[in-house]
Amino acid sequence: MTENTHGIIRAIKAIPKGKVSSYGAIALAAGLPNGARQVVRVLHSLSEKFELPWYRVIRSDGSIALKEGEGRELQIRLLSAEGVEVSPDGLVDMERFRL
Repeated sequence: MTENTHGIIRAIKAIPKGKVSSYGAIALAAGLPNGARQVVRVLHSLSEKFELPWYRVIRSDGSIALKEGEGRELQIRLLSAEGVEVSPDGLVDMERFRL
């Protein structure tokens, strides 16, 4: 595994319960200013292996990237269980819940 991957994993694990971060912010925290797609790849392939809180990573506009039937409902339930409010149209108030 590359150091970039390790950095992304560390940044994702650093998101506390009740907070969210964006793909781009995770990339920046890992030292990869244009690495949002790398964050997506790490989340997709390594979330289970490293027990990453994948559901705390959302788009920078506060929207959930997953589609209905592809994990969106689970992500909303997990966020809600931690106190993160998700609107009926799948938006999180980034001012309030951003790390």
